[in-house]
Amino acid sequence: MIDGSKKENMTNRLKLKRMKTKFTLLAVLLFLGFNVTFAQDAECHTNLSIMSEYAKAKNYDAAYESFMKLRKDCPKFSRAIYTYGEKILEHKIDKSSGAEKVAFINDLIKMWEERGLHYASKTPKGEFAAKACQLMYDNKEELGKSDAELYECFDTAYNADKDTFTNPKSLYTYFSLMVDLFDAGAKPAQALFNKYDDVVEKVEDEVKNYSDLLNVLVTKEEAGTALTKKEGRYKKSYESYLDAFDKISGSIDSKLGERANCATLIPLYTKDFDANKNDAVWLQRAAGRMSAKDCTSDPLFFKLVNAYHNLSPSANSAYYLGILKDKEGKTSEAVTFYEQAISLESDNFKKAKLYKTIANKFRNAGSYSKARNYYGEALKLNPSNKTPYEAIARMYASSANDCGDTNFNKRAVFWLAAQEARKAGNSSLAANYEAKAPQKSEIFSAGNGGTTIRIGCWIQRSVTVPKI
Repeated sequence: MIDGSKKENMTNRLKLKRMKTKFTLLAVLLFLGFNVTFAQDAECHTNLSIMSEYAKAKNYDAAYESFMKLRKDCPKFSRAIYTYGEKILEHKIDKSSGAEKVAFINDLIKMWEERGLHYASKTPKGEFAAKACQLMYDNKEELGKSDAELYECFDTAYNADKDTFTNPKSLYTYFSLMVDLFDAGAKPAQALFNKYDDVVEKVEDEVKNYSDLLNVLVTKEEAGTALTKKEGRYKKSYESYLDAFDKISGSIDSKLGERANCATLIPLYTKDFDANKNDAVWLQRAAGRMSAKDCTSDPLFFKLVNAYHNLSPSANSAYYLGILKDKEGKTSEAVTFYEQAISLESDNFKKAKLYKTIANKFRNAGSYSKARNYYGEALKLNPSNKTPYEAIARMYASSANDCGDTNFNKRAVFWLAAQEARKAGNSSLAANYEAKAPQKSEIFSAGNGGTTIRIGCWIQRSVTVPKI
């Protein structure tokens, strides 16, 4: 017989043995699991390296296989999968046709959805949804997409995340589709004008954003401080975006064309006035549209402006009241309202736009001195917008015959005009004015190279005759 103590020792040894066996099995499993994970990570690293090297060399066909393996086996391994993947699939789309092209288009859209799933914080919904819509629009014949389907796609993207729906081309396409649907009788006039206002306001928001960023760098440069390389790159990027938005702004207005003329706007807003007379946004947009289309002589404009100003006094409403006074020939009262509009506006970008708008009115009325003053204020508040310099240049050029006492001095005004054109960045206009100014032979004959000429009348500026 086995006594109690021996029996207990045997039991303990058996327990210890079983525990050792369990630990050994667990260690083996962990080791195998680690090896599997390590092997998988190693394979992901290898495929990422292969894809990246081929993609950097723009050998997208060679990069495709590794890219597809990464999407399937390790979709969360690196965001580079989707960055390079976009270029790879765009290449495949460009180089294919028919059913194969359609498959690659759909796969790119699917890949953007995968990116949103695995890298949500780095995949803005509005931006990538708009990219998908634009891709479908650019290939609508191959995909068999109707204008209604495409508009719905853009509209959904815009409403889902307006803040990141910022691509200039997509904003234009979005509005262009609305116009096409209106022309086809599928959208009413009010929907068209509402969408026009939505898109124009969005473009203005983006222009303000990039102007504010650019103004910081322009101010730094004008103070004599050189930009860093990084700041120089940012400056080029901001300027590129502003140029793109400037182009689509013109395209949007051209696309709307005569669909928003006075004959269309007046009966529409007359019909809807009573229902919207307490809606400040509707009143502001209606007055703004009528002002933009020069429908300000109609009594409806008076009703709109007064209702808007009584409901929500603002820079816009004061400006519209100024227009009314201008129409009545009450220039001094108009200027009072314009100044009130400026004082009511707290945002420098919008205030600069007001200064420029009022300057344009004075310029069109032939009040060049006042116009130049207002253009100058616009430049102070928004120095990255150089267009006021061009307006001043054109005013100088148009006044050449009136602001000089001799033929030489009259043509000397073109040197001033050329200076302003160069500030505006318009080299061709500057060259045109230089050609109209006195040439070397004339300077030689006059014998006044290097002297200063005082230009009279409203200009009241001096210009130095070039030395020869």
